[in-house]
Amino acid sequence: MPRVSRRDIFSETDIQVFHLISRCVRRNHLCGTDKRSGRDYSHRKQWIRSRLELLAGIFAVEILSYAVMDNHLHLVVRTRPDLAHNWSTDQLAARWWALFPQRRYSDGHPAEATAEELQKLICSETAVADKRRRLANVSWFMKCLVEPIAKRANREDALTGHFWEARFKALPLLDELAIAACMAYVDLNPVRANLADTPETSDFTSVQDRVVDRQSAQSAPTADVQDQQTEHGPQAGWLAPISLEPPRLRVRDRRTHRRASNRGCLPMTLDQYLSLVDWSGRQVRHGRSARMPATLLPILQRLDCGHVFWLELVRSFRRRFRSAAGRPEALQTAKQRRLSVQQIQPPPRTRRPS
Repeated sequence: MPRVSRRDIFSETDIQVFHLISRCVRRNHLCGTDKRSGRDYSHRKQWIRSRLELLAGIFAVEILSYAVMDNHLHLVVRTRPDLAHNWSTDQLAARWWALFPQRRYSDGHPAEATAEELQKLICSETAVADKRRRLANVSWFMKCLVEPIAKRANREDALTGHFWEARFKALPLLDELAIAACMAYVDLNPVRANLADTPETSDFTSVQDRVVDRQSAQSAPTADVQDQQTEHGPQAGWLAPISLEPPRLRVRDRRTHRRASNRGCLPMTLDQYLSLVDWSGRQVRHGRSARMPATLLPILQRLDCGHVFWLELVRSFRRRFRSAAGRPEALQTAKQRRLSVQQIQPPPRTRRPS
């Protein structure tokens, strides 16, 4: 089946959620222990995580979930062109300078830009519109993620050539059920690959980052401080929060520069999501307890999904949603399905003249 054109999936005006996959060239373990040479490249996973955290504070693209594996990368992202549209020209120039600085300090970090340098970046309406579009674009986000990693790895190995496969995969997630299933699928990748026993011990995953902040927040004196440390903690403060409706709005309303916004992504609390991921991992992986905690029943009911169907989604997520994403009628169903923020309405597929 021919690949679906990106123009049929990506929209420059609507809020959308995607599952993104980028693999190392020839699927070599270039971010883990290479079986051929025996060298350990696991330190490159921290490169990727640090780059993701940087881009989360620059782009109008929210990172819902991620997992850095030995030979590939999983991301669940949500585009926010509405946020980029509301940025002032000064904010736009500052973000672009942080992404593509014309001067750097000796340690490689961007140098502080002068007013004249920033003004040159927004010298025309065309330049402003182009930068707004790019800073909310998935393809530009992935370009700014994988290209620096590839160059840095090639310098380390004294090599040239491709590090990543030429084209990343993008699967649209059309409703809350698909988003929840995909996030659980991504967070459980190390468990499914026998690299970790539990989600909280899965290194370089969003679920581990969220658990670390939650654990450190337990010693906070008040509930307000606990929620603040959980949502804006040092490990996961750059990720999109889980709950759409937090119990304390003033914690959610706190301004942050580490991510595009404080908008949540699922109709459940963080504890409910962690319980859902843990329970799903027990069912998917052999040799684990098959008992389902009673606290998970309301979650599955709210997602309009029984536990048998949920397990099938987690087991065969990529196969199920990849085949659906390639059908035009699947793209059209997005018009009737509600996402976390608003409806998705991808542009209609057009026929080329014969």
